[in-house]
Order: sequence, then C-alpha cells, then structure tokens
Amino acid sequence: MIQRELIINLVQEKLQDTDCFLVDVTVSKDNNIVVEIDSDSAINIDFCVELSRFLESKLDRDTEDFELEVGSAGLTSPFKVLRQYKKNIGNEVEVLTSDGRKIKGILSAADENSFSVDETKMLKKEGDKRKRPYTETISFEYNQVKYTKYIINIK
Repeated sequence: MIQRELIINLVQEKLQDTDCFLVDVTVSKDNNIVVEIDSDSAINIDFCVELSRFLESKLDRDTEDFELEVGSAGLTSPFKVLRQYKKNIGNEVEVLTSDGRKIKGILSAADENSFSVDETKMLKKEGDKRKRPYTETISFEYNQVKYTKYIINIK
C-alpha cells in the first residue's frame, strides 16, 4: 500500500513556492489516492493536471498499482485547514456547531486554536422603535464545530 505520508511529502514538494496549499490526502486500502489542494487566489485545471503528472512520475506502477485523483477544494466544501479559514476572513460563512446550531456571519479572525464569526441579527432592544441590525462576535474552538463553509451570495 502506498503511504499517505509519501504523497503528502511529494505534494508539498511540488506546491513549494506557489500560492497553492495542501488541504487533504486520502489513500484507500486498494491505493485509490485522492489529493485535494486549494490556493490563495485560484486553482485552474492545468495546475491540477501538472500536479497529477508530477505525482505519477514519482510513483512506480510496476511496483504498486494505484488510481490517482487530484482536484481543488470545492467552493462550498467545508474548511479542513487553517489556511482556508485565513483566506476567507471577510467572507460570509456558515458554521454548524457540535450541538447542532447553525450560525451565519462574516469570518472575522482565525488562528491555530480558534476562529471568530461576526453574526448580525435584526433585534428590537429597549429604546428602539423598530428592529435594527446588531452584530455579535462569536468565537469557536475548532473542536466545537462540525463544519465551517463559505456561503456563495448571488446578487
């Protein structure tokens, strides 16, 4: 079986000095390899093909047969690594917490331990004549959420 660490090292070697980064690598028992990458700007199909060919050149099919899939993290796929959180600061996200709450708001901060979302709600507080928007910053540790994903707004 091809080792996941080998694939990770090869991908990181190829991504060095680019604005692309590794999101995930899975290797099944029957050597189905799936590599998921992302970028601070954009990923095009040509780069995925280039990475796929690079990996193919470093692996020996005569020694061990494998199936290889290289793709970009989907636009609406849940975030898996810190760099995805950082790249989406300022964007609207949806967070599903471990206790089942869904929060939508603007991703305002992210570090190694936690991230924050600015949630705006229409509330009528004492002294208000009508409902108006109030923003609350909610912080989460990564282990408190099932997923965080980018929300596409079509206006």
